[in-house]
Amino acid sequence: MSSVRFICGTQDIHKQLEKKVSEFLGTEDTILYAACFDANGGVFEPFLDQDCAIIADQLNHASIIDGVRLCKAKRYVYSHIQMGPDTYKFDGKDLQGLEGVLASEEVRNCKYRMIATDGVFSMNGDLAPLDRICALAEKYDALVMVDDSHSTGFVGKTGRGTHEYFGVMDKVDLITTTFGKALGGASGGCTSGRAVMIEWLRQVSRPYLFSNTVAPMVVGATLKVLDLLSSSTELRDRLEWNQKYFRQRMTAEGFEILKGDHAIVPIMFTKFTPDDAPVAQAFAKDMLEEGIYVTGFFYPVVAKGQSRIRVQLSAGHSRDHIDKAIAAFVKVGRKHQVI
Repeated sequence: MSSVRFICGTQDIHKQLEKKVSEFLGTEDTILYAACFDANGGVFEPFLDQDCAIIADQLNHASIIDGVRLCKAKRYVYSHIQMGPDTYKFDGKDLQGLEGVLASEEVRNCKYRMIATDGVFSMNGDLAPLDRICALAEKYDALVMVDDSHSTGFVGKTGRGTHEYFGVMDKVDLITTTFGKALGGASGGCTSGRAVMIEWLRQVSRPYLFSNTVAPMVVGATLKVLDLLSSSTELRDRLEWNQKYFRQRMTAEGFEILKGDHAIVPIMFTKFTPDDAPVAQAFAKDMLEEGIYVTGFFYPVVAKGQSRIRVQLSAGHSRDHIDKAIAAFVKVGRKHQVI
């Protein structure tokens, strides 16, 4: 396209995709970005200034963290694991839970408050409790922004995302998501939500105004994926079965797995702390020799003592594929005394 949207970068299919994404997510309008990283980079500064507050989960994706840094709003950190008014430890500091932050006089006196969270936390495969977050947002008059990149297309009864999963489809103000995972696997992203907010982003969001349009072939592929997801839940249902089966079998074999209901399944090596990183590296190498491609995650990608193999199930996996992977995990796991 060789240009941004407002010059000569808009084709009919870009408008079609924005409409179809809105219909799929149950929102009023959608704006496209070159990537969800850009969507998160351009979603905070247009709405929040130094008189406002952003309350962000400590495990948010790097793109949310960078987007918050570009904004002049006051910044607060909470944990979705600690939602109440009590304090918890993070980075050596005592920090309040989400309600404690929202209830504080400093935050309540701000012009606007926005809670920013991942819908699914990519390293842990756990879901943000959006029902409780939205209830607190309503109680304390806060906006809710969710990055659902690891959710859109397969989480929820019809794959709409975490807001469908938790029954709060009308309570989330802004959703950012990617076309680079379940919606096609190429590139591109968007912000979807209340029409007045999306229209404001079209006027002032810098990554949208000054980045090239999403490539037409990516738009076309994403439109096709949305058609497939809207016409049948077969792929979504198959993926749900796959991840539940894998989790159950791996747990029964004795592996340490973080609890969740998601296709991201972290196999943990915390029993080897503080020497868990070499175990994750050697484990991944031996798995590749067994014909299974997995990657070890260790510091600084995750915290020290939290090394893991992050397995990502797909609707393309058959039961035979999963059984073969489990057999390899068991063989390598015994070699490294993980089980």
